[in-house]
Formats: sequence, C-alpha cells, structure tokens
Amino acid sequence: MSHLLFEPLTLRGLTFRNRIWVPPMCQYSVTREDGVPAPWHTVHYGSMARGGAGAVIVEATGVVPEGRISARDLGLWNDEQRDAFVPIVDFLHSQGAAAGIQLAHAGRKASTFPEWGTDRSGSLPESEGGWQTVAPSALAFEGLAEPRALTESEIAEVVRAFAASARRSMEAGFDFVEIHAAHGYLLHEFLSPLSNTRTDSYGGSPENRARLLLEVVDATRAEVGDEVPVFVRLSATDWTEGGLSLDDTIELAGWLKSHGVDLIDVSSGGNVLAQIPVGPGYQTTLAAGIRERADIPTAAVGLINEPFQGEHILATGQADAILVGREYLRDPNFALRAADALRFDIDYRPAQYHRAYS
Repeated sequence: MSHLLFEPLTLRGLTFRNRIWVPPMCQYSVTREDGVPAPWHTVHYGSMARGGAGAVIVEATGVVPEGRISARDLGLWNDEQRDAFVPIVDFLHSQGAAAGIQLAHAGRKASTFPEWGTDRSGSLPESEGGWQTVAPSALAFEGLAEPRALTESEIAEVVRAFAASARRSMEAGFDFVEIHAAHGYLLHEFLSPLSNTRTDSYGGSPENRARLLLEVVDATRAEVGDEVPVFVRLSATDWTEGGLSLDDTIELAGWLKSHGVDLIDVSSGGNVLAQIPVGPGYQTTLAAGIRERADIPTAAVGLINEPFQGEHILATGQADAILVGREYLRDPNFALRAADALRFDIDYRPAQYHRAYS
C-alpha cells in the first residue's frame, strides 16, 4: 500500500525521497558568536537525516552580521562559515536527505538575547554587544528597541547580501535554499502595512511592499541557477486587522511563482503581537488556500505531530509536503516511526540499527 508521505517529490532538478521534512528551527548554539556552525549543528541536523527525513532545512542563517536574531545565530556572509557547512551537508547527503538552508535577515527583531542560556530577554544593548537594528520604517516591534529605516541604497545592499549568501550556499553543497519572509523579520516587515509605512517605491501598494522580496528572489535565482529549487517562507496572515490576509498572500504567491519560486513554506504571524488560534495543524488551511488559488506547491507547518495527521494533510490536497518541527526535536526518528505506523516498507533505515527492526 502506498502512502503520500513516502511518495517522492521532484522540484526542478531535485527529487526528495519523501515528503516529511524538517523545518528551520533556531538553535542559538554558535557560542563563539561568529556565525560559524558548531559541533552541535552537525549532530542536530545529522540525527534528523539519519532518522529518515526527506529534507532538512538549516535554521535561519544571517546574510549579514546585523541580520541575526541573536549573536549566537548562524551566518553565511563569509567563506569560513561556508566551509564549516560543507561537512554538515556531506553528512546529510550520506544519509539520503536533501539539504536546504534558510537565508534570513531579522530586521527590527534582530540583536536580541537568545531564547535560552540567559535569564534576560528583549533587545541586547549595544553596550553589551548588540547593534542598531534596521527595518522598512522606524517602527519598533513591541518590547524591542526602535529600528532605523533603511535607505534605498541600503535596501540594494540587502539584496546583494542575500545573493552572496545564496552563492555560498551552492558552494557549500546545499540542494536548495529557502528565503525567510515570515515571522516579522525584515522581508515580512516590508510586506506588511503594519510595519511598512514608506512612501517611496518600497512602500504603499502591495506591489511596492513586495518589491524587495521579489528582488531578493530574482537575485537568488541568478546565483543558484535553473535546476535548484527556491522556497519562500511566508506568514500567510498577520492575524491582525489591517495586516496581511490570506487573500494578500495568495496574490503574492502568484507573483513569486512568476519569478521562479518553486514552493511556499506556509506559516503565519510574528510581525505584531496577536491572538493566534493555535492547535494541531492550525495553519494547514492557509497552505491549502495558497496551493489551490495560487497554483503553487506548498509545505504545511505548525503542530503536525502524528503520521496519520501528516498523511491526511497530503491526501486531502492541503499541501505537497509537511514540515515537522517540535515532534522532530522530540524524536529525530519521526520519519522512521511514521513508516512503522503506516506499515510502509522503506529501504533507508540505518543498517547500524538493524537490531531494532529484526
């Protein structure tokens, strides 16, 4: 009996062995604060590939130092960082998983204390190693320091930084890239009228607010070539009146498709504080709407914790793949467990663990 979770999926020149993927999840584990992957990252990502994931997407990786959420984030703005990713990518490939990386700029939500390892939160003061944050407009995220509005020449530098990181991604051996335009970070800040009050060509109309993201997509495609998939993570709604709605995002997804984007990773929220109705699979209807109305592949994410739940999402046409986050943190063998639960025979169980399955 076949199951959609274990059906291969091909996007451009890349075939994923299954549709159970690991989304980007910040680890805040660069203790040297230089953006270079640490041993933790090798084991963390490697365990999930060994556990059967079809793809593993490396966490939000800053395209410039000031684009990091915290000083303990990964970066890909220099060659030392690029070279340190190579053995991680090689191991993911050795385990049969496709290797992706999420390229990001945190905008006004940068320069914060990491989520763990400290009893402090909020913006990291410049006196303690923090930095001036930037955004489309000088509007602070609630509880964080006020950012400085980017000039048009600085916006062009952001595009070049994404392109340079995309080039280094290819040099490190990654199979695909994801552009982070969700969760209230810089590209999302430009998209949403709640955080973008500019009056130049990067503000005002939906087309103008999408201009930076489309420029980043075009620059990324130019660097990675025609055979490499490019994903974009979007927050499909701001969950706030006057912010982005699903209809807005469906229109945007159509523009992204016309610019060569292959899949939308559908999340939501994060740009302003909002009441979000969180529950199992709470964002899958958003993925379904984009998939159907923009006619573009989607990946669903958000409290997808059970194999049968994942199979249902795919079987009902809500998405083309599922991104399993917290459950993969709890169980790096989630895909192997899903195969057992669905009684589906796979040929990529680690031979070293044969005693567990005999």
